[in-house]
Amino acid sequence: MTTYLSVEHCGETLWLLPDKAIYWPARRTLLVADVHIGKAASYRALHQPVPRGTTSATLARLDRLLHSYACEQLIILGDFLHARAALAPATQASLQAWRARHSAMRVVLVRGNHDRHAGDPPVQLGIEAVDEPLLLAPFALQHEPTPHPSHPVLAGHVHPVFVLRGRARQRLRLPCFLIDAQVSLLPAFGEFTGGWLVEPGSDTRVFLAGGDQVWALAN
Repeated sequence: MTTYLSVEHCGETLWLLPDKAIYWPARRTLLVADVHIGKAASYRALHQPVPRGTTSATLARLDRLLHSYACEQLIILGDFLHARAALAPATQASLQAWRARHSAMRVVLVRGNHDRHAGDPPVQLGIEAVDEPLLLAPFALQHEPTPHPSHPVLAGHVHPVFVLRGRARQRLRLPCFLIDAQVSLLPAFGEFTGGWLVEPGSDTRVFLAGGDQVWALAN
């Protein structure tokens, strides 16, 4: 099992995982955001030279996490599919095989902007698709990182990354979790997603994910 970092947030214990996911032990729930299944296939359909195997790698990481932690449900905070062109036959076959390995698992998708264009996952995958917010006390689970009037938000969409700078002009760009009283962000889970450089405020806790560990950024 990979190393996790346990944090307290809004009265709940959350485990921040190096694989860019959150495990919520009280709910036996794995949270991921911005999976972007089939993104590489969508680019290849436009004749762009992009790597193969990213969907298989993403699903393999999900497999490991679902087997490593006591998960009763998987909640995806938006952008499960990248586009309509993502569902090439090989991608569909990979998804169906992955779902069969976790047939008893409840899987919920909180629709994101890419899901609205791609459409809901094929019905045979047994994934519940809902509009945001999904209220699971004490949190509002969303794709868009916008405040909720009564619940602290856990969201995706931004693909946050942070740059560490060394004295000799070294730069290391790492995905990060941002934990904030109003809106907290998960890094993008997918293999082929890129990232958006963030400049967090002084009240926001930053946790970097790299290799096989997560660590807090000193204020």
